[in-house]
Amino acid sequence: MKKMQQQQQGQLQSQQMAAQAAAQKIQMETQSKMQIAQAEAGFSLEKLRGEAELKKQLMQLEFDMNMRLRGSEMELASKKEDMKEKAKDDRISKQNTQQSRLIEQRKKDLPPINFESNEDTLDGFDLSEFEPR
Repeated sequence: MKKMQQQQQGQLQSQQMAAQAAAQKIQMETQSKMQIAQAEAGFSLEKLRGEAELKKQLMQLEFDMNMRLRGSEMELASKKEDMKEKAKDDRISKQNTQQSRLIEQRKKDLPPINFESNEDTLDGFDLSEFEPR
């Protein structure tokens, strides 16, 4: 009887040790799976951070290019406006000069004044040199 009890206790202890070993094996497998999942999550997070940084740099580059483009457009518009104003000033100045000369002509009873410059006519030019060859 005593031997049987000792055998049963030995078997019981063996079963308990086997159960403990199985539980430890399951716990280690679970920890390994959790570590793998954490590592994968960490890699995904790093990947997303990298993508976010690249997108940020790309957006900054696009913003800088758009600002330069707008600056160029504004500069071009300003130059165009300046050229218009200068041309208008030149026309007004020329018109005022011509009016002064006409007033002087009337006062002094002078002959008619020709306001065409030599550059306004094509006299002396042979237009054949401008034809396609």
